[in-house]
Amino acid sequence: MATYAVGDLQGCLEPLLRLLERVQFSDGDKLWLAGDLVNRGPQSLATLRFVISMGNSARVVLGNHDLHLLALHHGATNLQADPTLTPILSAPDREDLMTWLQSLPLLHYSKQYNTVMTHAGIPPCWDLHTAQCLAKELHQVLTSHQQAEYFAHMYGDLPDLWQPDLSGPARWRCITNYFTRMRFTTPQGRLELTTKAKPDSAPKGFAPWFTHPSLINCRQIFGHWAALEGETGSNTIINLDMGYVWGGHLKMLRLDDGEVFTTACS
Repeated sequence: MATYAVGDLQGCLEPLLRLLERVQFSDGDKLWLAGDLVNRGPQSLATLRFVISMGNSARVVLGNHDLHLLALHHGATNLQADPTLTPILSAPDREDLMTWLQSLPLLHYSKQYNTVMTHAGIPPCWDLHTAQCLAKELHQVLTSHQQAEYFAHMYGDLPDLWQPDLSGPARWRCITNYFTRMRFTTPQGRLELTTKAKPDSAPKGFAPWFTHPSLINCRQIFGHWAALEGETGSNTIINLDMGYVWGGHLKMLRLDDGEVFTTACS
């Protein structure tokens, strides 16, 4: 039995199937998926259905594109849906798909592998316990009567710095942005959410979040940042997003021994 982790699929199911075949993925194996299952690629609906069909063999965290799809589903945004999401929103099993997606966590941690997975990372101002508690808090909001209020206020770049006394939608938005949108921060964790370029293009006073001293004492894996091309310069903070949907590669990591498998855009 082995456990694998894969980066952002963004509606590209075929490369995942190729990688699973290459590693001879079988009963008893596990697959972690670092969020952004949907959007931009041609197979968003098929991707959702496939991952759901994996049952307990799959461990998935929410990404920003997944949350955007949920906001569209709930009618909580005036933003136009990407055409690649239309098949989901018109699917006969839409409600079941969205119920499953909304039930997903923001963070997955394995004591066995001493590894934590999020979509965008964990800011330098949080330790693992704090991150786990805040992910659980947001999960409870998403699966409660507060979900409508959450989606109505999800979009926005402020507040851009975590404060424990934040409350309500501002608190939820800040937590969401750290877990699903973060790239550049200050050492204190202040977010800069407009720059999506390579890490050497950081705005003044900011740097890639993973270059700051971390309070996390375990391996971290994340996706989200295609411009990194899967590289962070660290053996313990590992990026899985090589921008397949942009013509790059899909990256899969075997957690047991650290071996990496990739497949190029075809």
